[in-house]
Amino acid sequence: MITVVKCPTCGKEVRWVPENRFRPFCSERCKQIDLGAWANEKYKIDGSDEAPPSDDTSRDDLN
Repeated sequence: MITVVKCPTCGKEVRWVPENRFRPFCSERCKQIDLGAWANEKYKIDGSDEAPPSDDTSRDDLN
């Protein structure tokens, strides 16, 4: 059974097979459009702008 997905950029149906080197995209063009959108910060992953807590634990504190 071959799985078919939609290209995230243009919506064209794409066969999810190892021979498709651009999957999940239909072409190099759609892959580059998506990469450019990430580079221009069109897409963002939700999260906090705060820095993660630092690891101030010294070796002496572990004993």
